[in-house]
Amino acid sequence: MTVKLRDATGVAVIEPEGRLDARTAGALRRRLKDLIEGGRHQIVADLRRVEFVDSVGLAALVSGLKLARTHAGDLRLAALQDPVRMIFEITRLYRTFDIHEDPADAVEAFARSMAPRPHAAGVQSVARA
Repeated sequence: MTVKLRDATGVAVIEPEGRLDARTAGALRRRLKDLIEGGRHQIVADLRRVEFVDSVGLAALVSGLKLARTHAGDLRLAALQDPVRMIFEITRLYRTFDIHEDPADAVEAFARSMAPRPHAAGVQSVARA
C-alpha cells in the first residue's frame, strides 16, 4: 500500500492506495501514528483510491482516530468508494467518523471548526434570583 501525504492549509491529507487489509494496514497505522506524534493532529484520509477495507484496516483507522482525539485532533475520512462505504455502513462506523464526499470539504470542515465564533455585541449575562 502506498500512502502519500500532502498538506492542505495546515491539515495533513493522506492518500492511501489499494487494499487496506491485514497485509497493508500496519503501514497506514504507522503513518498515522508518526503524523500525530509529530504534531499533526488534524488529518484527512482521502480514500478515493482504496478499493477494499477489512477488519484490520478498519482497526488501523479507528486507532488513528483515537490517537488523534487524545491529542485534541481528529481523523476525517473522504471520498469513500461504494464497497468501502458499505463496510462503514455495515459496521456502523459512519457514526464514529466524520465522513465527507470530497477531501476539500473535510479540510474546510477543519477550518470551520477552528474559526473563532463571534460574540454578540452588547449582550450581558443577567443572573436571575
